[in-house]
Amino acid sequence: MAKNFTTRKENYAQWYNELVIKADLAENSAVRGCMVIKPNGYAIWEKMQSVLDRMFKETGHVNAYFPLFIPKSFFSREADHVEGFAKECAVVTHYRLKSAPDGKGIVVDNDARLEEELIIRPTSETIIWDTYKNWIQSYRDLPLLINQWANVVRWEMRTRLFLRTAEFLWQEGHTAHETKKEALEETEKILALYAGFAEQWMAIPVLRGLKSPNERFAGAVETYCIEALMQDGKALQAGTSHFLGQNFAKAFDVKFLTRENKQEYVWATSWGVSTRLMGALIMAHSDDHGLVIPPKLAHTQVVIVPIYKNKEQLDQISGKALQIKEALQAKGITVKYDDRDTHKPGWKFSEYEFKGVPVRLALGPRDMENNTIEIARRDTLEKQIRPAGTIAGEVERVLEDIQKNLYTKALAFREANSHKVDSWEAFKNILDDKGGFIYAHWDGTAETEQKIKEETRATIRVIPLDAEPEEGKCVYSGKPSAGRVVFARAY
Repeated sequence: MAKNFTTRKENYAQWYNELVIKADLAENSAVRGCMVIKPNGYAIWEKMQSVLDRMFKETGHVNAYFPLFIPKSFFSREADHVEGFAKECAVVTHYRLKSAPDGKGIVVDNDARLEEELIIRPTSETIIWDTYKNWIQSYRDLPLLINQWANVVRWEMRTRLFLRTAEFLWQEGHTAHETKKEALEETEKILALYAGFAEQWMAIPVLRGLKSPNERFAGAVETYCIEALMQDGKALQAGTSHFLGQNFAKAFDVKFLTRENKQEYVWATSWGVSTRLMGALIMAHSDDHGLVIPPKLAHTQVVIVPIYKNKEQLDQISGKALQIKEALQAKGITVKYDDRDTHKPGWKFSEYEFKGVPVRLALGPRDMENNTIEIARRDTLEKQIRPAGTIAGEVERVLEDIQKNLYTKALAFREANSHKVDSWEAFKNILDDKGGFIYAHWDGTAETEQKIKEETRATIRVIPLDAEPEEGKCVYSGKPSAGRVVFARAY
């Protein structure tokens, strides 16, 4: 399966694209910039979705669904919001087609032009806050904790499967609160939830912090984010949680009667993660042998491959293999028994290694005689012969160890590629040499941030929440700085 497969060192971007396609995760569609998520890829997204959905509900959130189409006039109500998304919007202008005059093809029916053009949602703040105006009258209606699972469209010119596509899948939370304090607590709670999911389920260590004003979500007062480091030294924004203040409440006139019998605008948050997490998962762990998936998110955690010469041997092996499968399933482990006679065992080994199945078990005639089984782990490619009678407990332990090992490996990589820098020359040299996270002083001005971006393509990925105060001089301007921020080139 992995033959003619580009290595990370040869061309990281090509390695990624080939891996996504050859591992049957996704492919480009007939619509420019859009993707088809294939069953192998969608199964991982479904698992992510189910875990996150449970986490949201455990923290008091409920799901709803809002329209795909948003009246164009809604966007003009929040100035920063419309400015931030205007260039990415897809617009519906007509609702009908008709046959071309020459009878060849179809054309837009200009008599069917919409009275008001509709935006295909790039994000749902405007349509949701227009709805909330009808839902919120009193403090008794608060907090309102709503999430929706949906697709969105942001018209991208340069796309890459999962990482940046014109249409993608995501969840977006939109909450309304009585006080600023409650809204800020919600923003930080969701940030912690996202970080916990990334680290405990995706096995990806993340930095938590604030975005700079230049990188802030359009219409937000503050944007909190988690940032992960990919194997090519570039950062990837893995989730954002926005404190919206009262901006959207004022734009859509969403007021409530307070406990003191006064009218006040509500306080708001919004937050989301998308199928971009699939790209993060692939780039953080996979190798030159193919995909590597953390066991907690693998659709198939274990595959059993029989090795046989004839039907009699297969029948004997199948009886034992199915017993092992049942024992593993009793522990909540997802298992596939691949007894296809259309492919040889070696081909199957290569296939499952390339597609990232965490554990592979091989069972042949000699194993039947010795009551043993071969266990191979995807993360280290190590193989061992183990007693078949205790294999369920052994596999359970190995899956836990793989999950921990992937996180430990990713954390070690991040630490090895995080650098404190005090000079502009060192800043540029590290970026060009190996990338990674660069902790450097910044004078706090948008002008300096923009100049750094123009000269190096590096941006402020995060202003760390846990940063210690440290006075210094800005790495670019030499002006006073109160602390270090994290720069990197990013996806």
